[in-house]
Amino acid sequence: MVTALPLVAAPAAQAEPACDAFTPPTVDTGVPTARDVLGFDLGQREVTAAEADTYLHAVSDASPNVVDGQLATSTQGRPLDYAVVGQPKWTNPAALKAIGHNLNLLRDPETPEPLAQQLVRDTPSVLWVAGNVHGDEESGTDVSLRVLYELAARTDCTAPSILDDAIVVVLPTQNPDGHEADTRQSAAGFDLNRDWFARTQPETDGKLDKLRELPPQLYVDSHEMGSDDYFFPPNADPVYHDIGEAPLNWVYGLYGPAMQRSFDRFGIPYFNGSSYDLMYMGYGDTVPLTGFNAAGMTFEKNNADPIADRVREQYTAIWTTLMTAGAQNAQLREQWRAEHVEAQRQGQRGELEPNELRWQDGEITNPVPDIAVKHYFLRTDDPAKAEGVQRLARRLQRMDVDVHRLAAPLTVPDYTPYGRPQGETTLPAGTLWVPMAQGQKHWVQAMLNESSYVPFPYFYDVTAWSGPLLENVDGGRSGADLHPAAAPLPPQPEPAPPAPRGERTAVYQISATDSSSVESAGWLRHWLGEQRLDFGDLTARQIADGALEGYRTLVIPNGSDEEAAQALGPLGQAALADWVRGGGTLIGLRDGSRLATRLGLTSATYAEPTSDIPGALIRTETTPGSPLAEGVGDTAWAMYEYDAVWSAPPEASAVRFPAAGDPDWYVSGFASGAEELQGKTAVVDENVGSGRVVLFGFDPNYRAFTNGTARFLRTALTGPEPATAATTRVAPHQVPAPSAAGRMVLTVHPDAAERVRALLGARSAAFDEVRAGDGVRFLVDLGGRGADEHPWARSVADQVAALGRSVVAIRLP
Repeated sequence: MVTALPLVAAPAAQAEPACDAFTPPTVDTGVPTARDVLGFDLGQREVTAAEADTYLHAVSDASPNVVDGQLATSTQGRPLDYAVVGQPKWTNPAALKAIGHNLNLLRDPETPEPLAQQLVRDTPSVLWVAGNVHGDEESGTDVSLRVLYELAARTDCTAPSILDDAIVVVLPTQNPDGHEADTRQSAAGFDLNRDWFARTQPETDGKLDKLRELPPQLYVDSHEMGSDDYFFPPNADPVYHDIGEAPLNWVYGLYGPAMQRSFDRFGIPYFNGSSYDLMYMGYGDTVPLTGFNAAGMTFEKNNADPIADRVREQYTAIWTTLMTAGAQNAQLREQWRAEHVEAQRQGQRGELEPNELRWQDGEITNPVPDIAVKHYFLRTDDPAKAEGVQRLARRLQRMDVDVHRLAAPLTVPDYTPYGRPQGETTLPAGTLWVPMAQGQKHWVQAMLNESSYVPFPYFYDVTAWSGPLLENVDGGRSGADLHPAAAPLPPQPEPAPPAPRGERTAVYQISATDSSSVESAGWLRHWLGEQRLDFGDLTARQIADGALEGYRTLVIPNGSDEEAAQALGPLGQAALADWVRGGGTLIGLRDGSRLATRLGLTSATYAEPTSDIPGALIRTETTPGSPLAEGVGDTAWAMYEYDAVWSAPPEASAVRFPAAGDPDWYVSGFASGAEELQGKTAVVDENVGSGRVVLFGFDPNYRAFTNGTARFLRTALTGPEPATAATTRVAPHQVPAPSAAGRMVLTVHPDAAERVRALLGARSAAFDEVRAGDGVRFLVDLGGRGADEHPWARSVADQVAALGRSVVAIRLP
């Protein structure tokens, strides 16, 4: 029997005059200001992470309306402290537990409707305000503290109008290590705003656990950017197709217009509908939208402005949003409940939501196919892939997805394996079954899709993230009416770590400032730790001084091979080449692999791509007998992102892309011109003298969530060497080609090339121009920064996007 936990009912709505969100404040002087606690006003200077925690606890200690807690610990051991603000009857532990329990009942379509309507009336909404997921975007922390203070202290109409029917969760910093180091990434080298669905990092994992405990109807994520004005939704297209209509309508039709009115009132410049899309399922807006049916919103303020201006404008956006929610929380909860019921109904009918353009006019070039999807299945009959199945099932369960295990074989008349033709199949007992007919239908589709169906060629991030493909586990879908004999899958633990290995591995991070190099090295170190492999870092100087003699393997993450060669110098290059020929193993990832061609350590060559693939999963084939295939199987899915196109002799090609006409050929995500990869080498593995080189043309450990191809990396580190003779022929030295890694990519038809040259010239931009099939590609150097950190990259990308049909693809790093 479904029961609600006891909770004091929300007060009945009163007919009162509207409350101006920005009425002059009156406050309870018993709640301390920042000056009282820290000795300065918020907005006078940026607070540190420790000061933020100190002030948060001081407000909590002083106000009966506030309770605080810690939802996670960062990589370096700093707390992620949060506060909940509300009426005292709602902020005690028992009441908060009841609120979370009852809201989760509302998320469940099986909750009887009379009980659901009672919960809609009696349960307050949960509104989240979070900041500083990128450590060098500090104002989100300061403004969160201001919001906390005003909610706790104000006695005029504003705070009560928000808290009459809601509680507010305030999370001032989501990245305290990055805040202290003034870096975008966390101390582990991760962009925490790309980690939401994978939850590889402790900061993200703890946050999502708390979100499940107190499921949001609103999640505000405060950022900073490098360009002028202020951004708040409506967002740019593209928007992921299977996001519920209710939360999108709130973002585009309720909160966005409310903020426009406030910003117009105060004369604050802003923009909407450009740059910041809702596509990739790893953001602090798309995951609340898709995983919780909440209004997830990103706010962006120019980080070059004084802290006082940043706090003031961030406050204007957040306070407007909270006041807007407060005016109609009960109606929003009713719509929130209805969205979960509608999601289940869609799943029962096998309906996928279509692609839509929410902001701009234009043509959808890649519509969602007209297929029915009522069930997903994950096969468990390959013991080598049990770990991947377990990890994926756990990931689904920890976002409240119902997962079942078949108790008997099931014949599926229209079973469609990932990237394979449809056909009748009998799935064995033990197969995992994920029905679409559940309140989390949107999240199921987002995580288990075969492709993301990007509607047109504008990309703020990668375009593929399908869980089964990332884990390289077998599965598929069905649109048939099936009634499996199945039982709920027990909650899955994290897969047990492998046994530790003693051989030491060295990591050479090429750059300490380029984001793509920092992140690739961070992902690698995290993975090595998870794999319980002994490793240490080496610098170019240490390599030149002979420090490699203490290591069996050297891994070079993504980074500029030109920068590496310069840093190593002639002595370092010679020391590295001699070490490999004398018995060492060199492993290169993405552009880090290019160093082997400079040093004459490989028979492989590479060329720059003419295709436009901004991050898609492409099936690869393993070479029979290759030691890298152990535990992987015949195929695996590589995350390919404007990477070099490698060619190697057959005996050195351990993994390759399928040839033209090969039924294995399949791409998940957006890929224009991908045919150039057919038959090309994806991973080189060859003996050199007494040593070995393994060169990945992609990053096998991308964001530490491509676990399927990370198996290649583990076997390269711990498995046997290839049974081939030492390489006697070395490829001739090739002129280094420009790399797209870390750069903004603008590919247009020739008729628009002069316009793009003019746009870049007006900015005195550094770029390489290359022919790309029938188009012209501009590789724009952003100085190692991401597009949202850069002062003009975003605006140039928007101007190019306005060229319409002349655009082949735009990719922002």
